[in-house]
Amino acid sequence: MSKNTNLIKIFDTTLRDGEQTPGVSLTPEDKLRIAIQLDKLGVDTIEAGFPITSRGEANAVKEISEAGLKTEICGLARAEPKDVETALNCNVDLVHVFIATSDIHMEHKLKMNREEVVKRASDMVKLVKDRGVPVEFSAEDACRSDPDFLIEVFKAVSNVGVDRIDIADTVGIMNPTTMFNLVTKVKQVIKEPISMHCHNDFGLATANSLAGMLAGAERIHVAINGLGERAGNAALEEVVMSLQNLYQKKTNINTKLIYETSNLVSRLTGINPQPNKAIIGDNAFGHESGIHVHGIINMPITYEPLEPETVGRKRWIQAGKHAGTHGVKAQLEELGYDANEKQVKEILARVKDLGDKGKRLTDMDLDSIARSILGQETDEKILELIDISVMTGIKTTPTASVKISMNGETHVAAETGVGPVDSAIKAIQKISDKLAHIRLKDFRIDAISGGTDALGEVVIKVEDDEGNVATSRSSDGDIVIASTEAMIDGINKILTKKKISSPKEQLANP
Repeated sequence: MSKNTNLIKIFDTTLRDGEQTPGVSLTPEDKLRIAIQLDKLGVDTIEAGFPITSRGEANAVKEISEAGLKTEICGLARAEPKDVETALNCNVDLVHVFIATSDIHMEHKLKMNREEVVKRASDMVKLVKDRGVPVEFSAEDACRSDPDFLIEVFKAVSNVGVDRIDIADTVGIMNPTTMFNLVTKVKQVIKEPISMHCHNDFGLATANSLAGMLAGAERIHVAINGLGERAGNAALEEVVMSLQNLYQKKTNINTKLIYETSNLVSRLTGINPQPNKAIIGDNAFGHESGIHVHGIINMPITYEPLEPETVGRKRWIQAGKHAGTHGVKAQLEELGYDANEKQVKEILARVKDLGDKGKRLTDMDLDSIARSILGQETDEKILELIDISVMTGIKTTPTASVKISMNGETHVAAETGVGPVDSAIKAIQKISDKLAHIRLKDFRIDAISGGTDALGEVVIKVEDDEGNVATSRSSDGDIVIASTEAMIDGINKILTKKKISSPKEQLANP
């Protein structure tokens, strides 16, 4: 059935289609950081942006093109001379030219007939080729196009030397069967390599991309975390791990860097994947059910399709109402406790009671329960807030200054940010970074009461470079104070778990 080669190329469009996610806007510096990470990850092509969009976008694409990366750098261009020239002026390795081929787009957007579209497509591909630059041609809305006309357009660009052809499911209306059939039909008459560009409007972007691969497509367009217009694009992590584990196909991706890359993109875009997101979601390798945890402890493959380490993750067990003795005992051992059977059952009963009340327990909650039942003293907090002051205004750069006791020593730091909360958290991290790099992964504010003096509850999630995660919360009428206290509590939870006791020791042994 499969007609494709064993190596599938990965075309990453995080910096172009991914940035078109509603609410996402990356600075040139952010785009370069992500491009460097994508190069490290091993993608074959980086679509760095859409140069005609703005001067800043063109400068960002040019900067990435000239950064000395190993990966092929691509710029997007409509099938218009100005777009193509702007992309070429960015010194990209590849120009990605597109024009719509569906009757819907030609009539209502382009105001062009079929003959005009064929000529424009071939003229613009030829323009790029005449400049000695490779070109990939995309038929926008290919999957709602007349298949015979679609092939006519592909033949026209093939005749002027196009290097690759992309089939774009622009509004995600295909299913795996129809996609397989379409790619099969195109492959019968087109000799150039085929790319897949699938959107996720019906949740089928990954499945459709893989169906296209089975029909002979050699390259798949993806975005980190599945970012993109509307419901997003095919997610790199899903496509790559499916190719490797379900189809025994190879890619050039260093899969151990997938989670690291996902976190960087989440941090810079401000878009966090849902917890149950495949491969990179918080819960992808998390377990709570007692039956599942028992199986995982004895043999991980009983309830996991792949080892979390292959994508840079760690397996974790959640204490909660569904937990069993095996899971709680394993967590206690990880926290350094040697509890007997009776103590484990007593701790489990406390855990289930809290779970029945709707509380989601963290490792630190379990630690506190264990200390109580085992009769151990609670450790002193590693970080304690002594004082904080913030300054902000219409014409004033938001600034925060914090005084913190860390292992009994007083530290002072000041930072600026986009607001008083951001400034305060950055100032705290400036001090805590002496012990461990702990980043803010999620931040939420809920109003507990009404009015201008409302009590606000801040809930945060923090994570360190080793994948240790902690959730904490704090309530206060002053949202800056609540945010600061929650952040320090979260950092303390991770530092306690890591059992770091001295900044001097940490600095002496980086």
